[in-house]
Amino acid sequence: MQLLLPAPIRRIAAWCVVALLVAGVVYVGIRLCAEFRTAVVPVLLALLGTALLGPLHRWLIKAGVGRSLAAGLTCVAVVAVVGGAVYIVVAALIDTGDEIVASLKDAAQGIADHFGAAGTSLDDLASNARELLTKFGGTAASGVISGVSVVGETIAMAVLALFLVFFFLRDSHRAVDALRSVVPSSSGDLVEAVARRAFEAMEGFMRGTTLIALIDATCIGVGLLILDVPGAVGLGALVFVGAYIPYLGAFISGAVAVLVALADRGFVIALWALGVVLAVQVLEGHVLQPVIQSRTVQMHPAVVMLAITAGASVSGILGMLLAVPLTAAAFGIAHELRERYAGAEDSSVVDS
Repeated sequence: MQLLLPAPIRRIAAWCVVALLVAGVVYVGIRLCAEFRTAVVPVLLALLGTALLGPLHRWLIKAGVGRSLAAGLTCVAVVAVVGGAVYIVVAALIDTGDEIVASLKDAAQGIADHFGAAGTSLDDLASNARELLTKFGGTAASGVISGVSVVGETIAMAVLALFLVFFFLRDSHRAVDALRSVVPSSSGDLVEAVARRAFEAMEGFMRGTTLIALIDATCIGVGLLILDVPGAVGLGALVFVGAYIPYLGAFISGAVAVLVALADRGFVIALWALGVVLAVQVLEGHVLQPVIQSRTVQMHPAVVMLAITAGASVSGILGMLLAVPLTAAAFGIAHELRERYAGAEDSSVVDS
């Protein structure tokens, strides 16, 4: 059989077998993670939190604080900051939520007035919605119960992730020894280098994305405040959260801001709001991304969009949030392996 097939065909067949094996392993891994998501998701969130909070923990240790106390102070600071931010955002949304909803209703009414001649009006949509609610009202109770269970599961995973962040930060100096203890001694250096590169890529991505999100939210929020757009603080918070989902999050949050401006302040103010959003996005794409994330793994926008789509298909919004940093870690591993094997090939050529 080997004599009948040309060498290029045999190489293609070998690569196809490798691709199928890798795809099978990845598929089984994803299915296992989906089955044990209540344990896997907190670990992934804890790794992201550790990557983001590692510099603060190391600074506290250099200042003379013990590892356990430094990890505890870091977690307390995170709870305080996140809790304060949630309080500010919720308070802002409560104060301006009615204005935003009214603005969106006005925009919907304007759209309905334009397309009313086609036989569809806002009243028709409302009556159809009531009919659907009446038709499917029997499933409301089960939906509420499932929603309560999802909220409880989310809270439990968040608490577990917080505890894991504490332990990961406190015992981070033992991570290398623990990793080397579970792999063969001959592969210890390679596994350590790959793990370090993956974590550094994730750490750089999280720090860079957080800083970019803060700058985007501040610039857009200030611009909306100057334009006197209702709910500017809440819309700025939406921009900050959306920045963790590259491209898609910025598009959605910017579209909501422009729509609110159009409904409440008119076409001219909406154009100014659109200009603010586009200016911030241009600043992010051409200045912030290259400067802030120049030391992290650079990924093509197409790769990012594919990662977001795959993450959404696996685990919804949570998958979209986790997909890009995990893809950055995978790119870091690929770069480390390429550098190592390319160096080995070059040295073997020189020796020969």
